[in-house]
Amino acid sequence: MKANDISLFIMILSFFIGAFAYAYAPDIIPTHWNAQGEIDGYMDKFWGLFMLPIISVGLFALFVYLPKIEPRKMNLELFKEYYPGILLVTIGFLFYIYILSILAAFGYNFNMIQMIAPAFATIFYYLGTVLDKIKSNFFIGIRTPWTISDELVWEKTHKLGGKLFKSSGIIALFGAFFKEIAFILVMAPILAVSVFLVVYSYVEYKKIHKGE
Repeated sequence: MKANDISLFIMILSFFIGAFAYAYAPDIIPTHWNAQGEIDGYMDKFWGLFMLPIISVGLFALFVYLPKIEPRKMNLELFKEYYPGILLVTIGFLFYIYILSILAAFGYNFNMIQMIAPAFATIFYYLGTVLDKIKSNFFIGIRTPWTISDELVWEKTHKLGGKLFKSSGIIALFGAFFKEIAFILVMAPILAVSVFLVVYSYVEYKKIHKGE
């Protein structure tokens, strides 16, 4: 089964789950958690049960449409085999959060940050494995003014970014075991990596275009 087929199956399954749960779910559904992993926001039943499936459909449609408007279509072709995997990991991530929100609505008690740490770890690590395969484009990857403007800066930034994203994924996984600092373990490394890579791409660009 292809990655896009699996993504479609997950989206259809999410709508079936939402429709089945609708008759039994409470009038409000938890949809937001604070940094301590505690519920601090709700939505009415319809949106609580169907918002994430609808977002998933929107993302799927966006991913399908993007290649049609990408100015660097040839570059997109060079990593098209990884493209469906990126979509699948994203759809799977949303589906996992969706299931957790339904469980919380039905009274299951758990620390949300601790529970989603493995999901964040998975998506960070997977992105780390494919970042250096992604060629310069306007929609996917580490897109700064300097990576977009220079192919070499793009390649160097993504090669380093791949290693750093994988490291962030490994650190995020520990959030599943340390509830008190789960939020820090999940968010701090990836935020630090994101800022660092922006600065790194700028510095590399200035090195290459010294004097311009």
